Amino acid sequence: MSIPRIFHDAPLSDGGEVALTPGQAHHIGTVLRRAAGAELRAFNARDGEFAAEITALRKDRGAIRVGALLRAPAPEPALRLLLACLKREAMDWAVEKATELGATRISPVLTRRCVATHANTERLHAIARAAAEQCERLSVPQVDEARPLHAVLDAWEGGLLLVAAERAGARPIHGLLPAHALLVGPEGGFERAELDDLARRPFVTPASLGPRILRAETAAVAGLGALSFALHATDVKASE
Repeated sequence: MSIPRIFHDAPLSDGGEVALTPGQAHHIGTVLRRAAGAELRAFNARDGEFAAEITALRKDRGAIRVGALLRAPAPEPALRLLLACLKREAMDWAVEKATELGATRISPVLTRRCVATHANTERLHAIARAAAEQCERLSVPQVDEARPLHAVLDAWEGGLLLVAAERAGARPIHGLLPAHALLVGPEGGFERAELDDLARRPFVTPASLGPRILRAETAAVAGLGALSFALHATDVKASE
């Protein structure tokens, strides 16, 4: 049986006992069916990953005792996904996969053709946290409140922003890497005024993901996977 991992933002390097959140206690006891004495792994990006043991667990309350350090914290390359708000199921899936692919920040944006008019930030953060626990990351990506696309672009300080584009003339994404940020539009694409606005911004570059028309969540995963692979390869080469 695998040992469950839980993200906990409390200081872990000091050792000692740490209280579980009500959600964690419920999940560990009811879903994972663990009890006092069971092993866990507790982690966060600041302290690393530690062995832990459940010391108390009852309904929505519990505590763990933090033990030995198993994995030291390590830097991650910045990787940001800007994604037009999608329907709930598609948005949840995209956030889960973006976390698995190493996104450090996920920014839902509102565009003119968005079907959804908002994003449930609390739920999306919970999905990102669960995905980080599952995929053995040490960090959980930041999930922003949904904001209008033009407002996010007006405040942009993130360097090159690749925009997943289906139109002719966009360069293949592999020729534009490495990059640290990707924007994916809504189902049906951006409206002309939005494309014109993007074209006027010097930090924006259209990038083709291939010859096919992709669903928004598929484009997010395909594009982010390319960025993640390139950044990882760059890190490996730099360490050699």
